[in-house]
Amino acid sequence: MSLYIDASYESINKFNEELCGDKVEIIRNRDSVIVVLADGLGSGVKANILATLTSKIIGTMLTEGASVDEAVETIVNTLPVCRERGIAYSTFSILQVFYSGKAYLAEFDNPSMIRLKKGVFVDVERENRAINGKRILESRFSVSPGDLFVMMSDGVIHAGIGSTLNMGWQWENVRDYIAKTYRPDMSARNMSKLLISACDNLYSRMPGDDATAVAIKIREPVQVNIMIGPPVDRSMDGYVVGRFMEQKGKKIVCGGTTSQIVSRELNKEIITTINYFNPSIPPTAEIEGIDMATEGVLTFGKALEFVKNCFSSESTINDFLSLNKQDGASRLAKILLEEGTSMHFFVGRAINPAHQNPELPLNLSLKLKLVEEMAEYLKKMGKHVEVEYY
Repeated sequence: MSLYIDASYESINKFNEELCGDKVEIIRNRDSVIVVLADGLGSGVKANILATLTSKIIGTMLTEGASVDEAVETIVNTLPVCRERGIAYSTFSILQVFYSGKAYLAEFDNPSMIRLKKGVFVDVERENRAINGKRILESRFSVSPGDLFVMMSDGVIHAGIGSTLNMGWQWENVRDYIAKTYRPDMSARNMSKLLISACDNLYSRMPGDDATAVAIKIREPVQVNIMIGPPVDRSMDGYVVGRFMEQKGKKIVCGGTTSQIVSRELNKEIITTINYFNPSIPPTAEIEGIDMATEGVLTFGKALEFVKNCFSSESTINDFLSLNKQDGASRLAKILLEEGTSMHFFVGRAINPAHQNPELPLNLSLKLKLVEEMAEYLKKMGKHVEVEYY
């Protein structure tokens, strides 16, 4: 069984602090994805350094094949216990999910990880184990598509203390909130942003502690194939369309000339629409056997803008909600961000005659630059990206 592990996190800093005292490491290896959430003691610079050391040491050691015992022992020896409070300088949670469907969880003094199976809470059975004098909660279990895991720092369950709630948000409230807001098509990034946005509201935009939420969603791999631009050699049209159509997964065609080539080679009619859901974005079309056909550079450029907005650290939950609009750029961005796990671009390098008009700032180099930039953003999100030029 081969799975795709969608992992993302979101943090807010304690009010008036420039650095976050929580640190997350997401490491993608050949056989697994390792997620480490470390929460440094206190806040600010000191907490940030402690959390960074903890997450980096654990992540690096596990990646290099060390055991959790060895990683914890190194942390214990590197970061001594605080003399004043008698507590560890950093707490942590580790989740390692293998593409085979197996998973391993280790938690030290962080709030318990929450697991949903198809939107329903299912607890993870944990065992107590002492490692170098530290009480570690461990679990080994299997995962399947549709599973969602949420790890959090204690700033999440303390949200609202002294402001909107007497006792804070509480772990059970967080669990119920996640179950209530969960949707099958929701990405890990969307869930982490939603949870942290709720925390920020409970803190009345003045967080009393650093708060971090990490979401890990298990998914079936979905390939998205995008053909954009005609090949330089017109005699290659049939070959490229044949290569494009033989791919598994969703198929998207970008560009009027490209759509005409696909229509001709497949002997399928292009059914155009005149529905402008957004005046600045051209309408889409339909071709039998193709999931979506859009205009080229304008639509693709706007979709890239939406992807950038969602990827930005300044993005809000509204950026993700806007992807539910019906215009071509929003639909394309949603497929790339939330549906696809791997992308295969078929990029034609012929210069479109319509773009030779000096009054239209659209050219081949712009198209290639847009594709390259889109590919880089998708790779940063942990998606596999392949680009073929013709």
